[in-house]
Amino acid sequence: MSTPQTWQHTTVLLAEAIEAIVTRQDGVYVDGTFGRGGHSRALLARLAPSATLVVFDKDPEAIAVAQALAQADARVRVVHAGFATLQESLAALGLVQVQGLLLDLGISSPQIDNPARGFSFRFDAPLDMRMDTTRGETAADFLARADERQIAEVIRDYGEERFAVPIAKALVARRAGGGAVRSTGELAEIVARAVKTREPGQDPATRTFQALRIFVNAELEELEQALAASLPLLSPGGRLAVISFHSLEDRIVKTFIARESREVVDRRAPFAPPKPMRLKALARIKPSEAEVRANPRARSAILRVAERTEVAA
Repeated sequence: MSTPQTWQHTTVLLAEAIEAIVTRQDGVYVDGTFGRGGHSRALLARLAPSATLVVFDKDPEAIAVAQALAQADARVRVVHAGFATLQESLAALGLVQVQGLLLDLGISSPQIDNPARGFSFRFDAPLDMRMDTTRGETAADFLARADERQIAEVIRDYGEERFAVPIAKALVARRAGGGAVRSTGELAEIVARAVKTREPGQDPATRTFQALRIFVNAELEELEQALAASLPLLSPGGRLAVISFHSLEDRIVKTFIARESREVVDRRAPFAPPKPMRLKALARIKPSEAEVRANPRARSAILRVAERTEVAA
């Protein structure tokens, strides 16, 4: 396996995220997606010596970098798990409230750029796509066992791919012929033949690769679990900041913040006081033109920020 330092990552919306989430210098902060530590290091630079920063990641290479940072800075606690485990992982550390929670969603540049990880159609490599390479089913394993309907649903629902059915048919036909897809190059080639038209500048395989990655890592389900867990965890006045990179993620975050930012009246008890809102929506921030020029991978990023209200859950 390549060393974690081999693959470089440029942190997206770095200054904006830190400015949004840090409301006080002490307390407990959480970086739910450590990656290569860009946001975490910037948080540590702003936090007091008495503060605690808990970092989560599923990727063993990211965890190796996080553990090195923890050795150098006693404020850092490392959790090798996805942010869906927020509540139980923090409880295991004796922590019940946090001042800020940052989630930088999606895939990092080191994961894309390392051919061995199998995330990119730019390289021919084993079709893995797991963020945590120590457990779970690979994308190749899923394609080897799933039926045509399951494959089509994944590609359609997680990739928003209108050619999901032809792609699924082609993959199952390939498997029936005795050659299950095992590499990124094979998958990209099959998809390219099944996709008849594509937006200018977009590879035919883009949506299928996105769909399989999201499915294999249960990314949307984990996001929903983490957002729900954030409500009891955030202290009054604490901040939630989420950076998303595609519409499926952003829709979940937007809907969650909107739902929790309004009072709810129980129609069965019209004279009862409304259930108070639990979040206050603060901002929707896009990268600057300068950032997108310097890092084209930032172009689709959206940062949404909300604050926990003073009312107890």
